[in-house]
Amino acid sequence: MKLGERLAAIAAMVPDNSRLADIGTDHAYLPMFLLNRKTITAAVAGELNRGPYRMAQETIKQAGLEGQITLRLGNGLSVIAPLEVDVAVIAGMGGGTIADILTEAPAVVDALSQIIVQPMNAAAVVRHWFVEHDWTIYDEALVKDDGRLYEIIAARPGISDSFAPILYEIGPVLWCKRPPLLREHIGNLIAQSKRVLLAMGISDQARGTEKYGRYNLKIKELELRLACL
Repeated sequence: MKLGERLAAIAAMVPDNSRLADIGTDHAYLPMFLLNRKTITAAVAGELNRGPYRMAQETIKQAGLEGQITLRLGNGLSVIAPLEVDVAVIAGMGGGTIADILTEAPAVVDALSQIIVQPMNAAAVVRHWFVEHDWTIYDEALVKDDGRLYEIIAARPGISDSFAPILYEIGPVLWCKRPPLLREHIGNLIAQSKRVLLAMGISDQARGTEKYGRYNLKIKELELRLACL
């Protein structure tokens, strides 16, 4: 089977011979692909919603992988037990939701050797979570799939090196690697911040807030980084 660019980039970060938890598995395409490639030895696929859960059930059955993929209906990392898997993938959710999922399952998280996330927004929230909980971000990627730009972040246990605050937004590894899509990524961050300022600018009271000043400063710092590329 062939994955889209987003899932393929996530799959490329999964280490060989690992046991995978795919949280928010949807159709279970990621664990199926990795099992067919013999990258992983087993998988737990978690899905919160009954519709996608039933579709994943059927897809796994048709592929004859019921013995290697355990499909479970439930929220976040509650579907797995500590030490049951080595690697967790949490993709296709907001950054705040991903951080909440990690916070709500400390025993499971502490037993993992690697976490791979693909936040749909607020990636900085997840980067802050990793650093604050002694996980180090060791790899990041940008990928374009169906016209949309996605960030993928991989972390493992360890004290993170310090980096400039603006790199929580850009991505510390992305800034070091300078991938071809980095200019577009930073441009998107600038545009998002300008939209927030525009909405706040309608109110005289909002323009005088600390938040308004923070966004102004963020835009200036992002523009400085963009000018360096």
